[in-house]
Amino acid sequence: MDQKNLKKFEDLLLEEKKKLEEELGQFAKQNPHNSDAFNADFPDLGEKEDENASEVAEYSKNLTLERTLEASYNDVKKALARIKDGTYGTCKYCGKDIGEKRLMARPTSTSCIDCKKLFTE
Repeated sequence: MDQKNLKKFEDLLLEEKKKLEEELGQFAKQNPHNSDAFNADFPDLGEKEDENASEVAEYSKNLTLERTLEASYNDVKKALARIKDGTYGTCKYCGKDIGEKRLMARPTSTSCIDCKKLFTE
Protein backbone atom coordinates (compact mmCIF):
# COMPACT_ATOMS: atom_id res chain seq x y z
CA MET A 1 0.00 0.00 0.00
CA ASP A 2 1.35 3.41 -0.90
CA GLN A 3 2.08 6.05 1.74
CA LYS A 4 -0.80 8.30 0.65
CA ASN A 5 -3.40 5.56 1.20
CA LEU A 6 -1.71 4.43 4.39
CA LYS A 7 -1.95 7.98 5.75
CA LYS A 8 -5.62 8.16 4.70
CA PHE A 9 -6.39 4.98 6.66
CA GLU A 10 -4.35 6.13 9.64
CA ASP A 11 -6.29 9.41 9.77
CA LEU A 12 -9.58 7.50 9.47
CA LEU A 13 -8.60 5.16 12.29
CA LEU A 14 -7.39 8.00 14.54
CA GLU A 15 -10.71 9.78 14.00
CA GLU A 16 -12.59 6.58 14.87
CA LYS A 17 -10.44 6.07 17.98
CA LYS A 18 -11.24 9.58 19.19
CA LYS A 19 -14.96 9.07 18.55
CA LEU A 20 -14.96 5.78 20.46
CA GLU A 21 -13.07 7.36 23.39
CA GLU A 22 -15.67 10.14 23.52
CA GLU A 23 -18.57 7.69 23.40
CA LEU A 24 -17.04 5.48 26.08
CA GLY A 25 -16.25 8.54 28.20
CA GLN A 26 -19.96 9.36 28.45
CA PHE A 27 -20.59 6.42 30.78
CA ALA A 28 -17.26 4.70 31.50
CA LYS A 29 -13.75 5.44 32.67
CA GLN A 30 -10.53 3.95 31.33
CA ASN A 31 -9.19 1.23 33.62
CA PRO A 32 -6.03 2.63 35.26
CA HIS A 33 -4.47 -0.85 35.34
CA ASN A 34 -5.26 -1.80 31.73
CA SER A 35 -5.27 0.88 29.02
CA ASP A 36 -7.25 -1.43 26.70
CA ALA A 37 -10.17 -1.72 29.14
CA PHE A 38 -12.92 0.57 30.34
CA ASN A 39 -15.19 0.30 33.36
CA ALA A 40 -18.80 1.41 33.12
CA ASP A 41 -19.86 3.82 35.86
CA PHE A 42 -22.66 2.68 38.13
CA PRO A 43 -25.30 5.42 37.96
CA ASP A 44 -26.61 7.01 41.15
CA LEU A 45 -30.22 8.00 40.58
CA GLY A 46 -31.35 7.95 44.21
CA GLU A 47 -32.28 5.72 47.13
CA LYS A 48 -35.86 4.74 46.29
CA GLU A 49 -36.60 1.21 45.14
CA ASP A 50 -37.68 2.25 41.65
CA GLU A 51 -34.56 4.42 41.33
CA ASN A 52 -32.39 1.47 42.37
CA ALA A 53 -34.07 -0.70 39.74
CA SER A 54 -33.43 1.98 37.13
CA GLU A 55 -29.77 2.15 38.19
CA VAL A 56 -29.34 -1.59 37.70
CA ALA A 57 -31.11 -1.51 34.33
CA GLU A 58 -29.01 1.43 33.09
CA TYR A 59 -25.78 -0.15 34.36
CA SER A 60 -26.64 -3.41 32.60
CA LYS A 61 -27.30 -1.54 29.35
CA ASN A 62 -24.04 0.39 29.75
CA LEU A 63 -22.04 -2.80 30.35
CA THR A 64 -23.26 -4.26 27.08
CA LEU A 65 -22.54 -1.02 25.22
CA GLU A 66 -19.13 -0.78 26.91
CA ARG A 67 -18.14 -4.25 25.72
CA THR A 68 -19.20 -3.49 22.16
CA LEU A 69 -17.47 -0.11 21.99
CA GLU A 70 -14.40 -1.43 23.82
CA ALA A 71 -14.01 -4.24 21.27
CA SER A 72 -14.19 -1.69 18.43
CA TYR A 73 -11.73 0.56 20.27
CA ASN A 74 -9.23 -2.28 20.66
CA ASP A 75 -9.64 -3.27 17.00
CA VAL A 76 -8.79 0.31 16.02
CA LYS A 77 -5.72 0.34 18.28
CA LYS A 78 -4.53 -2.95 16.76
CA ALA A 79 -5.02 -1.57 13.24
CA LEU A 80 -2.98 1.51 14.15
CA ALA A 81 -0.24 -0.77 15.51
CA ARG A 82 -0.26 -2.70 12.21
CA ILE A 83 0.24 0.59 10.37
CA LYS A 84 3.28 1.32 12.54
CA ASP A 85 4.79 -2.16 12.11
CA GLY A 86 4.15 -2.25 8.35
CA THR A 87 1.61 -5.10 8.26
CA TYR A 88 -1.56 -3.03 7.76
CA GLY A 89 -3.53 -4.04 4.69
CA THR A 90 -2.05 -7.54 4.52
CA CYS A 91 -4.28 -10.58 5.12
CA LYS A 92 -3.22 -12.45 8.24
CA TYR A 93 -4.18 -15.78 6.63
CA CYS A 94 -2.83 -15.71 3.08
CA GLY A 95 -0.48 -12.70 3.14
CA LYS A 96 -2.12 -11.00 0.15
CA ASP A 97 -3.30 -7.39 0.06
CA ILE A 98 -6.69 -6.95 1.70
CA GLY A 99 -7.88 -4.44 -0.88
CA GLU A 100 -8.76 -0.80 -0.56
CA LYS A 101 -12.53 -1.30 -0.96
CA ARG A 102 -12.62 -3.77 1.93
CA LEU A 103 -10.49 -1.49 4.10
CA MET A 104 -12.73 1.47 3.29
CA ALA A 105 -15.73 -0.59 4.41
CA ARG A 106 -13.94 -1.96 7.48
CA PRO A 107 -10.61 -0.24 8.20
CA THR A 108 -9.84 -2.63 11.06
CA SER A 109 -10.06 -5.72 8.85
CA THR A 110 -7.27 -8.28 9.19
CA SER A 111 -8.32 -10.59 6.35
CA CYS A 112 -9.05 -10.35 2.64
CA ILE A 113 -12.54 -11.08 1.36
CA ASP A 114 -11.60 -14.52 0.05
CA CYS A 115 -10.19 -15.65 3.41
CA LYS A 116 -13.10 -14.07 5.29
CA LYS A 117 -15.53 -16.05 3.14
CA LEU A 118 -13.50 -19.21 3.56
CA PHE A 119 -13.32 -18.96 7.36
CA THR A 120 -16.92 -17.88 7.96
CA GLU A 121 -18.69 -20.49 5.83
